[in-house]
Amino acid sequence: MRPHEKHRAGGQGRLRFVVATVSSSRYLSKLRGREFEDESGDVAEKRITGLGHGVLKRLLISDDARMIAGAVKDFLGGEGDVLIFLGGTGVSKRDVTVETVRPYFEKELEGFGELLRSSSFAEIGAAAMLTRATAGVAKGKVILCIPGSPDAVRRALEMFGGELPHVLFVARS
Repeated sequence: MRPHEKHRAGGQGRLRFVVATVSSSRYLSKLRGREFEDESGDVAEKRITGLGHGVLKRLLISDDARMIAGAVKDFLGGEGDVLIFLGGTGVSKRDVTVETVRPYFEKELEGFGELLRSSSFAEIGAAAMLTRATAGVAKGKVILCIPGSPDAVRRALEMFGGELPHVLFVARS
């Protein structure tokens, strides 16, 4: 058995996820008591449970550095194995997820964003460079920052969801 296969086999089976949708418009709708859809959050939860994992909590937060940092701090100090931010990874002025989360990483997983962009490029072309998707580990936990579109959420979890127990095993070794 190859070393990566041993690590993969040693990874815990059922992970506990926190899913945080980053969207100012949905957050404002919620504050105003209006109906809103969180299709990306729904896609994430379906993919996560389909992989045999559980969702501890779903959050809806604004494109606000303080709110994003608060979610990271709560996660790192609480329960859960994986925190996924959906949204705020683009290049607009309001997209602050990546620069807010990155300082918390002990190790950044550069390949995550590179491979996600490469896969997206095959489908949508050069527009794939507009995402700054990234991932990292901190305090034996994984944090993912992925684009907020349902297709990007689906793609990221299809590509990497099965590897997350392996990532955690190595990060906790």
